[in-house]
Amino acid sequence: MSGRAVLENVRRYRAIASLYRQTAVFRPVQKWSLLAQALEYERLAITELETYFGALEACPR
Repeated sequence: MSGRAVLENVRRYRAIASLYRQTAVFRPVQKWSLLAQALEYERLAITELETYFGALEACPR
């Protein structure tokens, strides 16, 4: 996957996480569930970056 595609995925994951956090402010009953979802999307963003840069380091030069 290209670096541009990886960054686009990361941007999307973080935008979704942000929406979950914003929604949590206005829905106190569902707050913890929404914050857990936000954390999951942040984890996906980090995993995407780690996988991409890990693959770059593994490539022979």
